[in-house]
Amino acid sequence: MTTVIFVHGTGIREREYNETFQVIEQKIHAQRPDIKVAPCLWGALGAKFNNNRASVPLEDATLALSPGEEDAEIVLWEQLYRDPLYELRLFSLLPIESGNPFGEQPGDILQSRVASFTLTSELEANLQEAGIAEVFEQAREATIHSEPYHRALLTVPESDLSEYYIPIVRAIVAQAMFISEQQEKFPPILTDAQLRDDVVELLTLALGDAELGLGDWFLKPLVELAQRGGTNYIRGNRLELTDKISPMPGDILLYQTRGEKIREFIKQQIEQAEPPVVLIAHSLGGIACVDLLVQQQLSQVELLVTVGSQAPFLYEINALYSLEYGQLLPEHFPEWLNIYDLRDFLSYVGKNIFPGRVQDVRVDSRQPFPRSHGAYWTNAKTWEAIISRLP
Repeated sequence: MTTVIFVHGTGIREREYNETFQVIEQKIHAQRPDIKVAPCLWGALGAKFNNNRASVPLEDATLALSPGEEDAEIVLWEQLYRDPLYELRLFSLLPIESGNPFGEQPGDILQSRVASFTLTSELEANLQEAGIAEVFEQAREATIHSEPYHRALLTVPESDLSEYYIPIVRAIVAQAMFISEQQEKFPPILTDAQLRDDVVELLTLALGDAELGLGDWFLKPLVELAQRGGTNYIRGNRLELTDKISPMPGDILLYQTRGEKIREFIKQQIEQAEPPVVLIAHSLGGIACVDLLVQQQLSQVELLVTVGSQAPFLYEINALYSLEYGQLLPEHFPEWLNIYDLRDFLSYVGKNIFPGRVQDVRVDSRQPFPRSHGAYWTNAKTWEAIISRLP
C-alpha cells in the first residue's frame, strides 16, 4: 500500500497542521482511497521562546506595506483580509445624498434588505461548504452595526442601490473570514478563491439580483488608503503579535542552524511507513526533505512533492545545507515534482537549477501573498499534478 506522508512548513503547530492534514487526506482519498495518508508533525521541534519572551522590546515597531501590481480584485481582497470594512470606508467618502428628509431614504431601504434577507437552502449549503455558516450572522451583525457601513448608507443614490450590494456582501464575507481566524478556525474559504467568489455571488443575488461587477472608482485610492495606519496597532500589541508570527522566521533560523533533529524526525516517519512512500512537503518542509534525501539513500521514497518551497533558491545562492552549488543531485535522489504559484513569492522553480531532475508545475490560487502560500491544498491543479504521479 502506498503511503503519502505530509511534511508541513514553517510556523505550523498541531492545530494548524491537523486542519491542513484533513484537507489533504480528503483530497487524496476522493480519488485514491487505497492510499494511506500519514502525518509528519515536526512542529514540536520548532522554534519557541525559552525565556518568556525576554528578548522582545515593547516599543518602536514599524510596518511597511509594499503592494505589488496585482489585478484589481486581488488587490481589493488583500485589503479586505486586513480590514473587512475597507471597501465600505471608501464608499463613505462619496458625497452624502440629499433626499426627502421626511420620507424613507435610499439607505434605509438598503439597510432593511441587508438586515432582513433570509438564507435559501442552497445558500446555507454553500456557507456550510465554505465553513462560515456558524459565523455568518455574527459577521452580518458586525458589519451592519459598524460606523463605515452607516456612513456609506448616507451616500446611496435614489436611482440605484445595486452598486452597493457587492461591497456590503464582500464586507460580510471578509468579516466572517476574519472572525473564523480570530476563533482559530481555518475553513476552506480562507484559501479557496473560487469558493469565496461563489459565496459572494449567491449572497449578492439574494439581496436583489444585483448586476455583478467590480467598480472602478475606488481603485486609485485603494493602495494609498491601505498604507495608512497599522504601526500604532503593532506597537501597542507587540507581545501578542510576536507570539503569532515568531514561529515562522524562528523555524527557518532554527532549521538552518540545528536542523538535524527535524530531518531525523522525518526519517523516522518514513521508516515507519509502508512503502512505497511519497513525501508531500510544504515550504520549509520541502527544504528539509531535499536535505534528507540528498544526505541519505531512502529507497522506500519513490516520489518527493515540494509545494511552495525554497530549496531551488537556497541551492542557487549556495545556502542549501546538504548540497553546495555546483554539486549534482545524487543518483539515489527520488523523482521530484515541484509545485509553485507566481503569486506565492516563497515558491521557486527547479528545472533550471536541477536540469532533468525536477518537474515544475505552475498553479494559480488567485490569492494575494501571503495567503497564496497556503492556498495550494484547495487548488484543483495541485491535485491534478499530484494524483497523476502517485504510485
